[in-house]
Amino acid sequence: MLIIPVKEGESIDKAIKRFKRKFDKTGKLKSVRERQAFVKPSVKHRNKIIKASYIQKLRDKEASL
Repeated sequence: MLIIPVKEGESIDKAIKRFKRKFDKTGKLKSVRERQAFVKPSVKHRNKIIKASYIQKLRDKEASL
């Protein structure tokens, strides 16, 4: 459970922003979205390879410039 103490004279908007940042860092929403549907290990592995090749292409482009 996240507890965000609101400081004296602090606006609610700033406190909400702090809450959102802390919530994003916990990774709860990401894990919930991942658990919505089962992904086969072979598909996970394939996606990992595709992502790695994409990143490698970007790095190669950057190195050639």
